[in-house]
Amino acid sequence: MYLEHINLVVSHLPRALTFYQAAFPHWKIRCSGSDSWNGRARNWLHFGDDNQYIALSDHGTDPARDLSGYQIGLAHFGYVVNNLASLINRMNAAGFNADMGSNTHPYRKNAYFIDPDGFEVEFIEYSSDLPAERNSD
Repeated sequence: MYLEHINLVVSHLPRALTFYQAAFPHWKIRCSGSDSWNGRARNWLHFGDDNQYIALSDHGTDPARDLSGYQIGLAHFGYVVNNLASLINRMNAAGFNADMGSNTHPYRKNAYFIDPDGFEVEFIEYSSDLPAERNSD
């Protein structure tokens, strides 16, 4: 079993796509279209590779969950990367800045970015292949 996709409702597709293209330069738009969702017009696209993708739809109107609050909802989602420094450089060049977290763990380092619609995305680089080391506190 693996996670195939996540579906995000955003306010502006090109702005959201800029963020995710910087994070995943090897991904492409797999398909796109226009339709309506519960009576509201929307444009949508699937951005990813052959195995996983992020679905984006542009019919969002309300602000995202307050990440410092206690509302029910998505807190963040995370992707494992091979080279965190390279990802951070790409994101910075595209105008997105990271919250580096503590990065004091002996077997992993991470960075958090907020996408243009307020979704927090974590990127993690592991320095061990052993689950017990990667998953320790």
